[in-house]
Amino acid sequence: MLSSKPWRAEAVMMLIAGIIGSIFLSGLTVGVLRKLAVAGFATPDSFGSVVVDTLSFQGAALIFGCVFVKLHDIHWHEVLGLPRPKMGRALLMAAGVLVISLPLVWGLQQVSILTLEKLGWLPETQNAVDLFLKAKSPWMRIYLGFFAVVLAPFGEEFVFRGVLFPFVKQLGWPKLAWFGVSFLFALIHVNLPTILPLFVLALIFTWLYHKTNCLLTSILAHSLFNAANLVLLCFLHP
Repeated sequence: MLSSKPWRAEAVMMLIAGIIGSIFLSGLTVGVLRKLAVAGFATPDSFGSVVVDTLSFQGAALIFGCVFVKLHDIHWHEVLGLPRPKMGRALLMAAGVLVISLPLVWGLQQVSILTLEKLGWLPETQNAVDLFLKAKSPWMRIYLGFFAVVLAPFGEEFVFRGVLFPFVKQLGWPKLAWFGVSFLFALIHVNLPTILPLFVLALIFTWLYHKTNCLLTSILAHSLFNAANLVLLCFLHP
């Protein structure tokens, strides 16, 4: 079961404020560079624009995360839950749960798309998926793949499962920690058809972290989920 975390309110607020500030500053920077016609920022799918946009949250999460960890005078291996007895079993659990949950999450996404279409709402492709499919350069696809499988899972799991979930839970709001933080995770992806499936996926990741007390478990599950989606995209759109 999940052990108590020593997260201080001021450090959590600093982390969230830093990420929000980074998102705002990144958007402003990309807009200015585009106005100045700087190479690599001409359009939203230019390489420079993509790098800045994708790192505005996850990159900031890692940078401010290092400050967060330092403020608590602990090490990253403690945040990740390492080393732990039966570590191999925990990681196998992540892979096993994901194999079982993949059909559920993909099915929920299809149900969401069909429901929106019946309501007369034409669902849009998720921005990250759209970028990957439209990428003309193999280097762009390699970067987006690395981002999806390595950077995004680490940054997002650290913020939502590693920090917000135990922090809100320890404030005395366990239901808000489970459902509110999971819903926030779904919302930040800014894509209506994926809100329900990502909400369910977030609950699965949260359960894994709560069960194993090892953040690396949910990071691995997240990484495998993104990798499975990339393989499916490459298969359907060669």
